[in-house]
This record gives sequence, structure tokens and C-alpha cells, in this order.
Amino acid sequence: MDKQVRKVLKVDHHRNGISGEPFYVVLFESGGHRKKDRTRMVGIVFDSPYHCAVFDVDLLAKGCIEFIENSWRGDWFEPELRDAIAKYERGE
Repeated sequence: MDKQVRKVLKVDHHRNGISGEPFYVVLFESGGHRKKDRTRMVGIVFDSPYHCAVFDVDLLAKGCIEFIENSWRGDWFEPELRDAIAKYERGE
């Protein structure tokens, strides 16, 4: 499979209150090799495997949260997002 994450822009950890499941948020670019062909995306990644959601940031800003219109295959992005999280945790 082709690389899904072209450039990681930012990673942060959210503890999700005092009783929620913590998660990571990864802001990244996906898409073509040329910067102008890329899309800013956000990945929400929980500790458990296969618990990953990905959204197009510009569509979210327009209020688009509908399935199909702004839904992406988390399993395609998850390995690269988890690699970005590991680098974040190591301070890289």
C-alpha cells in the first residue's frame, strides 16, 4: 500500500478527563507528492489496536461529519499514525 501520511504536522496526547479512554490526535498531510495536492487530515488514535478515526480537517471546519463524505479507512492510516505517535513519545 502507498504511503498515506505524507507529513506529520503535530501530535498530542489527550487524557480524556479522569475516566475516559485517553487518545492521541495527529494532524497530518495526506495525498499527492506535491504539497498543493495534499489534504490536511486529523487522526484520532486510541491505545487499543484498530481504534483509529481519520477526518479531513477542511470538511470538519465546514461542519461535515457525515459517513462517506468525511470518513476514511482508519486501518490504512493507523500504522503510520502509530509510528508518528511513537516518535512523539520518544521526543523526536
